[in-house]
Amino acid sequence: MLIIAFCNWNRAFVNQQLCQAERDRARLALNFKGLDYKTVWIEYPDIKPTFSPEVPPNAPPDTPYTIPALRLSPITLIMHSRAIAARLEELHPEPSLHLDSPILAKVYKIQAKHIAPLYGLWMPLVSTNILNPRSKEYFDRTREEDEGLPLPELLAKTEKREEEAWGEAREGLRELAALLEENEKGPFFMGDVVSYADMVVLSWLQFYWCIDKERLFDRAVKTEPVLARLYEAGQQWLKRNDH
Repeated sequence: MLIIAFCNWNRAFVNQQLCQAERDRARLALNFKGLDYKTVWIEYPDIKPTFSPEVPPNAPPDTPYTIPALRLSPITLIMHSRAIAARLEELHPEPSLHLDSPILAKVYKIQAKHIAPLYGLWMPLVSTNILNPRSKEYFDRTREEDEGLPLPELLAKTEKREEEAWGEAREGLRELAALLEENEKGPFFMGDVVSYADMVVLSWLQFYWCIDKERLFDRAVKTEPVLARLYEAGQQWLKRNDH
């Protein structure tokens, strides 16, 4: 059986929903392919001790150990959702994730345009709304080191220009919606064919839903309703999320 490791969010608070954005793509891929797997929940400060020294770390400048991580054997661990998807595609080619689709590269290119402007909202809200105390302490401390200010201050700073931030994000959301609308069959980027590009978008939509549905998810899908159609179409792969 495959074993997938995720951060141990406060799942009671978030109603046991997938809530890890980039990390959710690994679970979406597993669910889409109908594979049997077991979930192991890990607190942030326990990630490195859990995997090392048996598993070699990621090469610099990447973080040495990250989640999600897919364990294929006692000494074979794959980190990063994109790498996990590639290995799953290699081991279980059908149904295909269509990782070679040019649409995927376009989605990656657009993604930063709508996620980065809202960083000052969603990053602090992860800490406030969905982390367990032990992971929260680690998360707050390390993010403060990265940002140069505490997350509550980052949130307050962003809230003062929240409408401006959404205005900046709107361009990326429009580009993403336009890409979805290119295939009239819908609801997926490749019409009625599901691909990993859909999972990239589904993951951050679900992430927004979890950390602050009204403030982030509802506003994103209200800005571009076609995203709500994609989200509804992807519900079948979002259902298994807590075991």
